[in-house]
Amino acid sequence: MSRTQYYAAATLDGYIAESDDTLGWLLGYEPAGAYEAEEPGPMAEGGGYDRFYGDVGALVSGSATYEFVLDHMDSDDSWPYKGKPYWVLSSRDQRLPEGEGVDVRVSKGDVTDLHEEMMDAAGGRNLWVVGGGDVASQYAAAGLLDELLLTVVPVVLGDGKPLFDERLPGTLKLTGTRAFGNGMVELDYELSPRD
Repeated sequence: MSRTQYYAAATLDGYIAESDDTLGWLLGYEPAGAYEAEEPGPMAEGGGYDRFYGDVGALVSGSATYEFVLDHMDSDDSWPYKGKPYWVLSSRDQRLPEGEGVDVRVSKGDVTDLHEEMMDAAGGRNLWVVGGGDVASQYAAAGLLDELLLTVVPVVLGDGKPLFDERLPGTLKLTGTRAFGNGMVELDYELSPRD
């Protein structure tokens, strides 16, 4: 059964990006000491990200997340989500990547109006809410977010862009944990809407 999943990395104090939307805290992360967990990290080959992404059929994000992806593509300008439809929720025009297998759709629509189309496009696989906190909050408020898959990184920023922009309307049930050799921890939660 297809699920709508918010898969993200966050600091110990709950931020997914710095105040200026940068990810230096994550991209430059190096563990301070030796860790004993067996797996080296979620982004390592065959790690948590690879397992998660294999089940993704479509993606959705806000404009800041999308623009970050565009600005940080590999040097060969290869769109990282080829073969999967990607919705950008934006009220302004966006530049579009080029190339075979690129399917980026910019929409001003509401998540409740677009969700069925996105799930159909996912083809029986999952919809990844890439970010940011505002988009994830919209999905949660509409009762459309099934899971939060969070990688906690042992960094404290003190300020930044929050994991969610609003209070969650339901409850979270912990369904899994995984510690990695670099000090990161994955937490898997199922969301239950409030009755």
